[in-house]
Amino acid sequence: MAGKRTITIIGGGVIGLTAAYALVREGHDVTLIERREDVGQEASFANGGQLSYRYVSPLADAGIARDALGWLFRPNSPISLRLKADPSQWRWLLAFLCACNRQTNRRNAAVLLDLALSGQAELQTYREEGLRDFLWRRPGKLVLYRNAATFRKAAKSISDPERQRALSPSECTDIEPAFAGLRGQIAGGIFSPEDEVGDCFLFCEALREALAAAPNFRLIHGNAALTAGSKNRCAVLLDGKPFETDLVVLAAGIASRKLARPLGIDLPLYGLKGYSLSTRPRPGLVPSVSVTDYDNRVVYAGLGDRLRVAAMVDIGAQDTRLNPKRLGELRALVNETLPGALGQGPEGQGDDTPWAGLRPATPTGVPIIGRTRYDNLLLNVGQGALGFTLSVGSALRLKEIVAGCNSRAIS
Repeated sequence: MAGKRTITIIGGGVIGLTAAYALVREGHDVTLIERREDVGQEASFANGGQLSYRYVSPLADAGIARDALGWLFRPNSPISLRLKADPSQWRWLLAFLCACNRQTNRRNAAVLLDLALSGQAELQTYREEGLRDFLWRRPGKLVLYRNAATFRKAAKSISDPERQRALSPSECTDIEPAFAGLRGQIAGGIFSPEDEVGDCFLFCEALREALAAAPNFRLIHGNAALTAGSKNRCAVLLDGKPFETDLVVLAAGIASRKLARPLGIDLPLYGLKGYSLSTRPRPGLVPSVSVTDYDNRVVYAGLGDRLRVAAMVDIGAQDTRLNPKRLGELRALVNETLPGALGQGPEGQGDDTPWAGLRPATPTGVPIIGRTRYDNLLLNVGQGALGFTLSVGSALRLKEIVAGCNSRAIS
């Protein structure tokens, strides 16, 4: 280690908490500032629950623009687009379209895979050392394909047959009987036996509990701001008052964009709104493995006796209000795919708990982890829909940078 530092992390979601945990374990004095009354209250709160280490390919890929045009005009669309008179949205969309080619996708997917797998190994260490349970399991992940051509393409792209294998429709339903009703509708599936599930919010609570026992950590609830200081450094304000620190790590999700603007840093982040439903169906309808309905972009994860279903990307919806139309579309998809899983509420709606959050995404899907033109400011932002999966790996990368490795200026 390059020496003990005093480090302030802004943001108490899964990205900020894993960063704090990695740095505290290195012996640094760490302060975590979170504006909400509890940790993990925003994009980390009720996400899909999947730790999909081998499914980290960015959304930006060859053909996605063409597919998205079709999605925009169909009911139950995985993607909706609301164009706004917002220059940041148009810049983000243009950069996204530029990244929609196979070569860029493969390069970025390799970066994400490296982050993901390093994080999987480190999380195993955390668990072995006594991190509190967060409904973690390693049941494997099954991706179901309804389109035969898409399935054949996915099967041909398998590069590690020991860790991924293509399955027939009957083999898919043998692995996950809860989806037996789909046997006549699916072309096949890809199974990755080493992928995992867990409750991201409980993971955040487990990290907070472990950190609270460390003498070199403190959690402060308050409003942080960043301003340009002297000698090429930025300054932290906590509830309007100066807050002394050696290093600052900005890890506040989509709020990082606003926090960085006073420093003249325009972060290429956009909030991709997603939805989830949490329910307790009868036992036979809780999948034992992690399942993704690829064509509908819906993920299913069994978390204890609960079922977590997550889906959809709303581009241009910059709030977390629950959209009844989108939730209705998601419920309809779930009831068609896994009949009875949601039950019926008193007014004919699903007996479930809905949630919506803004996933802080970069156009390429690759998070920004590194130094800035301010000597004391580091970034750990832009993990998007893969925040849970990439969180521990991102923290390891940040730890290396704090130690003086992998320095790279951004603007």
